[in-house]
Amino acid sequence: MITLDPLLIAIIVIVVLVVLFSVTCIKIVPQAEAAIVERLGSYLDTWNNGLHVKVPFIDRVRPYISLKEQVFDFPPQPVITKDNVTMSIDSVVFFRIMDPKLYTYGVESPILAIENLSATTLRNIIGDLDLDTTLTSRDTINAKMRAILDEATDAWGIKVNRVEVKNITPPSAIQQAMEKQMKAEREKREAVLLAEGEKQAAITIAEGNKQAQILSAEAAKQQVILAAEAEKEKQIREAEGEAEAIKNVQQATADGIRMVREAGADNAVLTLQAFEALKAVANGRATKLIIPSEIQGMAGLAASLKEIVADDKQ
Repeated sequence: MITLDPLLIAIIVIVVLVVLFSVTCIKIVPQAEAAIVERLGSYLDTWNNGLHVKVPFIDRVRPYISLKEQVFDFPPQPVITKDNVTMSIDSVVFFRIMDPKLYTYGVESPILAIENLSATTLRNIIGDLDLDTTLTSRDTINAKMRAILDEATDAWGIKVNRVEVKNITPPSAIQQAMEKQMKAEREKREAVLLAEGEKQAAITIAEGNKQAQILSAEAAKQQVILAAEAEKEKQIREAEGEAEAIKNVQQATADGIRMVREAGADNAVLTLQAFEALKAVANGRATKLIIPSEIQGMAGLAASLKEIVADDKQ
């Protein structure tokens, strides 16, 4: 028969008691969680994250409560609008437990309470709106629901951070009517856009034609101005040529007279040159000649000399 040492038995008993004590009395609360401790059935304390020890057989620790933000997607709820249209709306609620004690003792089944409160609040809000307003006022509905739920859940230690209307599903007949209306609106917008495009195109074409006519008129005007300037330049050059020719003739005449005077020609020579000039004039087709008085006098003198010479010969 095996005999155990009493000391060894005592050590084993102590180890077992320590293990049982550690398992049942030492609690470690994780981060972002909390624990409600009751002593003899009454609330004692709220444990946050860390190591805690409870009194065995007297204290009881409730299941841990998560302090992280939680999301609950509630099923669709039938609601009736102000204009008696029944539709189905489902919502999503984002909340966080701020006071574990109120959450534990404030209400039975807090999640179910939030769901029912959300459904009744949604019905009250939609009941004051018509169909069109409901479909276009999601932000307003969300804000009203969040304010009402947040105020109501304060007594439960819950903070409602956000409420979102997820889906709004009207009856099939209403959906078909809405689709037809949307199709008609799209066709109307398309027709308006086409008309605006045609109008803009016509305006653009008219503006282009106007600009083309203006440019053509400007070009014709420029051509007329250039032609007038060219004609003016031509006349100026012709006048300048004629003036230069006259100037050259006068200069030649003056040079000839000066040369005759410098050669010492007398009146007889000048008279003979005058006769030569008259002879050249007479060879033309002129029917009348105007002879200067000086030349006429010289002609009369020459005739008188001719008569005197003839008398002497007789």
